[in-house]
Amino acid sequence: MDQITQLIETYGIYAVFVLSAVEGDITLLLSGVMAHSGFFGNYSFLKVFLAGTLGGISGDLIGYITGRFFGRAVKNFKFYQTTQPRIRKLTEKFGGSALILSKYVYGIRMAMCISLGTCRMPFYKFLIMDSISCGLWVLILAGCGYFFSGAITKIIGDFHQIGATLVVIVIIGIIAFYLTERFWLGRKVEEAEPELIHKIEEKIHVVEEVAQEKLHSLTEKLHLTSDGTSPKELKEETTEKEKAAFKK
Repeated sequence: MDQITQLIETYGIYAVFVLSAVEGDITLLLSGVMAHSGFFGNYSFLKVFLAGTLGGISGDLIGYITGRFFGRAVKNFKFYQTTQPRIRKLTEKFGGSALILSKYVYGIRMAMCISLGTCRMPFYKFLIMDSISCGLWVLILAGCGYFFSGAITKIIGDFHQIGATLVVIVIIGIIAFYLTERFWLGRKVEEAEPELIHKIEEKIHVVEEVAQEKLHSLTEKLHLTSDGTSPKELKEETTEKEKAAFKK
């Protein structure tokens, strides 16, 4: 924890990005605490949210790409083999939403991304689900650090007056939350019933379908105007043809 704190103090929001790509639970909790004190300047929490989310997505994409292009080699790794039963159980129960939940199950985050890469989950679907997953993950952890620090400050006084006491309490709180999130919450996620998650997944599918329709419509427009005719000229040409047909 001291090393993470020193890295964040030295490199600021860039450290949050890099550390979130590797393993960001403690990083995000600490960053939330530091954001409450305005350590990252104006809009500190927003900066933590964006850096943490982008860092998390970047790390997960590395796992996905590794599985997609080096799946055969990765399947021989011990960590991948030992996590597969748990990953298979989650994916069978929750489908694509298992990616969102994997952030809260200890030891399977990277293995889940690699597994989805080896299974050749469509890239756009992985990116959508992972963006949702990382956004929620950062919001929950950094938010807990932010509001916990604020609550403690209000209860026992200003940071500058009782700095050491606040630091000890915050560290204890972070460790307690980390252990709870990693071991108790992870077990609850694996034991959860899938009905609610399936409903959320259905909503996400609707968003995906709308995005696909918009992309298809945009592609058609680009195809129609690929001869150099601008959309405005194409519209005017179509109008003239309609007028001529009406006169006939």
